[in-house]
Amino acid sequence: MPDYHSSEAFMHRRAVWWLVTATAAWGLSFPLQKMLAMEQQQLAPAAGSWFLTSWITCLRSLIATLVLLLWKPNVLRALTPPERRQGVLLGLIGGLGLMLQADGLAHTNASTSAFLTQAYCVLLPMWDSISHRRLPGWRQVGCAGLVLWGISILSGFDWRTLHMGRGEWETLGCALASTVWIVLLEQPRYAKNRVMPVTLLMFFGFAVWSAPVAVLAAPQVADLLRVVASPIAVAQLSVLSLLCTAFAYGCMNLWQPKVSATEAGLIYCIEPVCAASFSLFLPEILSRWTGVPYPNESLTGALLAGAILITGANVFLQITWSPRTSETALALNSESVTQHERRDAQA
Repeated sequence: MPDYHSSEAFMHRRAVWWLVTATAAWGLSFPLQKMLAMEQQQLAPAAGSWFLTSWITCLRSLIATLVLLLWKPNVLRALTPPERRQGVLLGLIGGLGLMLQADGLAHTNASTSAFLTQAYCVLLPMWDSISHRRLPGWRQVGCAGLVLWGISILSGFDWRTLHMGRGEWETLGCALASTVWIVLLEQPRYAKNRVMPVTLLMFFGFAVWSAPVAVLAAPQVADLLRVVASPIAVAQLSVLSLLCTAFAYGCMNLWQPKVSATEAGLIYCIEPVCAASFSLFLPEILSRWTGVPYPNESLTGALLAGAILITGANVFLQITWSPRTSETALALNSESVTQHERRDAQA
């Protein structure tokens, strides 16, 4: 008989590695998208940040959808009801979160937005406690506290200046949407869903949310094409679509069900550390390429302290990890590593 305990531990290690890789790819999107928005602002000076953000999100999602369709043209042919339900829910909830975050950022400062967006690392243990009718483990609570501490240092968040206005409430709404999105990926009733069709429907849902906003916010209809007319803009958009969208979200959808929702939420909190790390050297490279001034960020004590706290919390969580006893873990124990590999290859 196969060693199910070793099989689950092996799959868990692989899942953690791929989720960290996906989070790093998502972190890369921040300097890339900022540079693309700065370049688009020069091409369409009358365009506001709301138009630029929503239009980039729409194009990224549509290109990622097209790539998946070109890769597997018949991916939707045998679509099952659970796959359709999960894909639509992920698209609508994830797209809502993206829109709330973008509009919230326009009505609050960046540090407050960065801190409140990561509130899901507190909401997820609360959900786990409520759904399983048990108190969260001390490791999860401690690691979540370290992550919030690190995020507050990275963002320069100050409780004394916090006031709950439109931007703050919308950002908390984004955190809640992210919580639901992560929990949906963990649900046992979706364990047999194929990743490709679910991810494709999710990307289409992102576009459904962002396209109308972009069209309504565009200064002129011609600006929809003008801001992506340059070869450099197309190249940046391609990287955002392939690496930071199709690859990152595909990895998350594939590997997140193999860890707990709480653990996934803490791993995703590495995102600002990755974004800050890329911002230490990538802006000037992009600036030389595009001709748009974009200086590198500096390595500061706050960046080091925040990175150490967030990374240390995730390392500590992995060192003290023990096999889960939830329904998802029991389902995983019924399959060998070979069976897992075969299902992932088919997806």
